[in-house]
Amino acid sequence: MNAAVRAVVRMGIYVGAKVYFIHEGYQGMVDGGDNIEEASWESVSSMLQVGGTVIGSARCKEFRSHEGRLKAAHQLVKRGITNLCVIGGDGSLTGANLFREEWSGLLEELVQQSLIDEEAAQNNSELHIVGMVGSIDNDFCGTDMTIGTDSALHRIIEVVDAIMTTAQSHQRTFVLEVMGRHCGYLALVSALACGADWVLIPEMPPEDGWEEHMCQKLSENRADKKRLNIIIVAEGAIDCHNKPITSNHIKELVVSCLGFDTRVTILGHVQRGGTPSAFDRILASRMGVEAVLALLEASDSTPACVVSLCGNQAVRLPLMECVQMTQDVQKSMDEKNFEEAVRLRGRSFENNLNTYKLLSYHKADSELPNSSFNVAVLNVGAPAAGMNAAVRSAVRVGITEGHKMFAVNDGFEGFYKGQIKEIKWGDVAGWTGQGGSILGTKRTLPAKHLDKIAEQIRIHNINALLVIGGFEAFECLLQLYEARTSHEDFCIPMCMLPATISNNVPGTDLSIGADTSLNAIVETCDRIKQSASGTKRRVFIIETMGGYCGYLASVGGLAAGADTVYIYEEPFNIRDLQSNVEHLTEKMKTGIQRGLVLRNENSNENFTTDFICQLYSEEGKGVFDCRKNVLGHMQQGGAPSPFDRNFGTKIAAKAIQWISRKLKESYKDGKVFANTEDTACLLGMRRRTMAFQPVVQLKDETDFAHRIPKEQWWLKLHPLMKILAKYKTSYDVSDSGQLEPVTRIRPKKAD
Repeated sequence: MNAAVRAVVRMGIYVGAKVYFIHEGYQGMVDGGDNIEEASWESVSSMLQVGGTVIGSARCKEFRSHEGRLKAAHQLVKRGITNLCVIGGDGSLTGANLFREEWSGLLEELVQQSLIDEEAAQNNSELHIVGMVGSIDNDFCGTDMTIGTDSALHRIIEVVDAIMTTAQSHQRTFVLEVMGRHCGYLALVSALACGADWVLIPEMPPEDGWEEHMCQKLSENRADKKRLNIIIVAEGAIDCHNKPITSNHIKELVVSCLGFDTRVTILGHVQRGGTPSAFDRILASRMGVEAVLALLEASDSTPACVVSLCGNQAVRLPLMECVQMTQDVQKSMDEKNFEEAVRLRGRSFENNLNTYKLLSYHKADSELPNSSFNVAVLNVGAPAAGMNAAVRSAVRVGITEGHKMFAVNDGFEGFYKGQIKEIKWGDVAGWTGQGGSILGTKRTLPAKHLDKIAEQIRIHNINALLVIGGFEAFECLLQLYEARTSHEDFCIPMCMLPATISNNVPGTDLSIGADTSLNAIVETCDRIKQSASGTKRRVFIIETMGGYCGYLASVGGLAAGADTVYIYEEPFNIRDLQSNVEHLTEKMKTGIQRGLVLRNENSNENFTTDFICQLYSEEGKGVFDCRKNVLGHMQQGGAPSPFDRNFGTKIAAKAIQWISRKLKESYKDGKVFANTEDTACLLGMRRRTMAFQPVVQLKDETDFAHRIPKEQWWLKLHPLMKILAKYKTSYDVSDSGQLEPVTRIRPKKAD
């Protein structure tokens, strides 16, 4: 929430508005006085890294009454405030909308009671409202992610990872209760992210007899040498008769039925606390800026809107339609119409649920379809967190689809040397939380070893390839596609999943591993800022990885609250460096006496990190001193973030389903033959959708010399960072959302 407050204040000041804090939520609006104070640029400094909300929040009974709202209107009119930005859950937003609907009536009453004059009523005749959804449950319809959800997932996954190490040593069963009274999002996604054995959520109550089913699954897992069982329960979990299922009930069940040593852990308010994740800071900063733009464009005739995220795009949706839909979910659940509830929750929730169902249940071999196809999985390029989650997901979905799955060690180098073996369901247990690449990964390209690779494809009778990796993986797929003319063995379906911390692969907005890396950068920047504010008047220059791609520096800078970012995509010269130094000199005169500058490793071959540090030291003499820090390979390591685990899991599942379809289409006369463009694809996220794109068509979109896409969406976020760091710049609003209706996914008619 603090990142959102900071963005609204700074963007508001930037566009020339007067911005006020209202402390303690609606209570502060009703009470007025010191609760409503004008905000300054400096007053939102250093709050990006703080959890909770600095301006306070409170449940307010008074605002629910007409008298309370009358008092609140009076307080706003006194200060001439006619635009409200409300950050909260559906309750807060519904309240704001009611307040807006009553506004003109409230003003009339205030005039009648002689509390304000006619002129004041006329000057403040319209109240505009824009909402941002802050809720860790992610229970608001119309938005893929609410502010705070990703951070809550970070807390849950930290705990699960810690519990896994102890549970594995003791052969214990753990029942974890996570928040979500009415919404199972946190439970579902954390179950996906840690590979839990069983999950219970309000939207999908288990069928009668689930107790035996669950115990049977737990004992099968034990028999498979899996020493640990994890069951995740949402606090609002129910059975199909709307009776609550508690974590203690599950514990008693497991103990009485199986006699396993079972412990319950209730996470409680841990999930609300802690430092916000990089994803949440970027989401909230984007939403905050979008909210200010929406208020500027609002008129009497536009409905109150919420700004939210759809895929990777900021959108504006009518507030009451979203609230209505959110309430419809609860209604559907009360009426036991659970399928409808899941559909109303939106496509992101539905995808998560379907993926979980695919991965969770290991059918006996006799139940599986027998496809007689062999699919090989390999990692290429540099390691990225989340690769293992993708491999696990691919292997398990492949087995469920009836394929034989093969793992290739050490990329194409291992491929031509014949390091290929079958990989089974149990072999990938516990892989989601592991960083790096368990299969091993190399940058070797196939071009020089085509004959040997073709030979291995024949030996193992490989019918399809799934390549998980970065820019090299893209080049590999292109080379194999182009080698189809000379080697018929490469005429098989091939799919690539983007996995690289640099996020420099064409055809996708996001890559597996980039989120984990951003979190590592942001965490370090937070610590460095703390050190700098202790020393006073110190500027830190931090070098990030990314090759020529400025994604990590630019988006990391936005999340860490950097003053300047140097990237290759935006050329800079000595005059720019000079104006940056002057900008920091001005800043040192205020109360914020520290600076943070990020530089991408290849942003400029002559203006190196050392050079910039020396330049700043010389030019800043007597005003500030300068230190540098090269982050290096710590950006590649670490346990994958919840986002990367899930992104990897979901896209790998989707890729294997695509491979199955292509195998069926290209199987003729007892063999697979696929030589069309659309059988060598990259699966990427483009704005709102996941799309399979032929690699050969992505060739024109790529700058091969610098290993980056020619057009990159995140460059639109770059000016945002500058605005929030007090630079005058032009902000491209062409990308800002237009108000659009909420799309309700209608049930698919039975074919």
